[in-house]
Amino acid sequence: MTELLRLFTRAHKLLRAETDEAMSRYGVRVGQNLVLEVLWETDGRTPGELAARLGVATPTVVKSASRMAAAGLLTRRRDESDARLVRLYLTDHARAVRDPIETGRARLEQRITDSLTDEERRVLRAALTKIIDELAPG
Repeated sequence: MTELLRLFTRAHKLLRAETDEAMSRYGVRVGQNLVLEVLWETDGRTPGELAARLGVATPTVVKSASRMAAAGLLTRRRDESDARLVRLYLTDHARAVRDPIETGRARLEQRITDSLTDEERRVLRAALTKIIDELAPG
C-alpha cells in the first residue's frame, strides 16, 4: 500500500470511530448524521431527493431510513399529493439532538485540525474536495 493511501486509511478509521462515538450517545450513527443534516434544512424530502443531495444511490438512503425509523429518528409518510411518493420526516428526538450533534462535530473538527495552520486547513479541504470529485460517480 502506498504511504498516502495508508495514512488516509488510518486517519479515516480513527476519525470515523471518534465521530461514531460522539454521535452514538444520541442514537445517531455515522452516515445517519448526513441524512439528518439535509432533513434539518428541509424536512419531508423523498429518499430520491436525499440521495441526489448526498451523492449516493436511493437504495442506500432507503436502508438508512429504515434503520433511522427503527431508532426513532424519522418517520415515513405518503406524499399528500402523490401517494406513490414517500417522504421522510424528523421525529422530535431527531430535532432535539441537532444542537448536541452539531456541537460535537464542531468540537471534533476543531480537535483534529487544532495543530494545523489556517493554510494547512485550506489545503486539506481543497485536496479532499479534489479526491472526492475524482472518485465520485457521474
